[in-house]
Amino acid sequence: MARTPIGIVGFSGYSGADLIQLLSRHPNAEPILLEHREAADQPRPIGYQGPRRMPCNPESVKSAGIAGVFLATAPDISMDLAPGFLNAGAKVVDLSGAFRLGTAENFRRWYKEDHTQMELLDEAVYSVPEIHRAKARKARLISNPGCYPTAANLAIKPLVDAKAIRRDAGVICDAKSGVSGAGRKPSLKTHFCEVTENFSAYSILDHRHVPEVLTTSGLEESEFSFTAHLIPIDRGILETIYFRGSDTVKSAQDIIDIYQAAYAHEPFVRIYPAGQIPELRVVARTNYCDIAVKYDAHTGRGVVISIIDNLMKGAAGQAMQNMNLVLGFEETAGIL
Repeated sequence: MARTPIGIVGFSGYSGADLIQLLSRHPNAEPILLEHREAADQPRPIGYQGPRRMPCNPESVKSAGIAGVFLATAPDISMDLAPGFLNAGAKVVDLSGAFRLGTAENFRRWYKEDHTQMELLDEAVYSVPEIHRAKARKARLISNPGCYPTAANLAIKPLVDAKAIRRDAGVICDAKSGVSGAGRKPSLKTHFCEVTENFSAYSILDHRHVPEVLTTSGLEESEFSFTAHLIPIDRGILETIYFRGSDTVKSAQDIIDIYQAAYAHEPFVRIYPAGQIPELRVVARTNYCDIAVKYDAHTGRGVVISIIDNLMKGAAGQAMQNMNLVLGFEETAGIL
């Protein structure tokens, strides 16, 4: 059976490399590497080098019958490339923040630049598949969520929906990520000597992923405090989320029951029994989000631990879920 060609732009980056691996084992898809940089500017690709390469333009996409394109690129490049690929008939899953925030005003506030594709910004469907699956299936342009908001929203939204959180007491998300979250391009911040034996907070109160959490979870900005931290590991995100339980919550099991009801049929969300806490190593190089709960009934204090691999469930793996949805493939294809 012929495999459906799917293009990857930005295949030399960390998320792009994981997309190559996922597509290479996909039963229905063939990876095509779309080269958007001059040869002299191309960093050394990572891992498997077998896929075909083509110029990164709409003509290549149309002539090769490429059904979908992943944009593992910076927001400005995604805005530049997406219209041409869509006009060539391909579905597009964008891994950047170009189409995540819904309005030009939000984009300007959080990304400090103007948006250049207003019509596509209106059209794009932001999709955490476990939350937005129905809309994603009908889309031709998917905005793949950020890594931090993926772990946060999977943990927070079911509790907000169930009114299990005292919103007046606020929600605090203390998030820690490996260095690969900053991308492959070297910088002083990600230099080995700066990262090793170190631990630092950044983008305090103005991280560009905050509006994604607010829009999806339903929290207001005044109700949510988020701090990102860089830890000296290559990949992974661990978020410690603090909240006060509402009067309906009497025990950790009440919270666990909410999660189990929300994710009973979700292959990539694993809920831990009371008393068990996951570690980052258990989700490394997988598409799982693991969630655990601790609750003190006497004080009403609750803590949720939500962990993912930032390059998989936080980027390439979730993007593969979304591409499978828009192309009508089994959602887990190439991932499990």
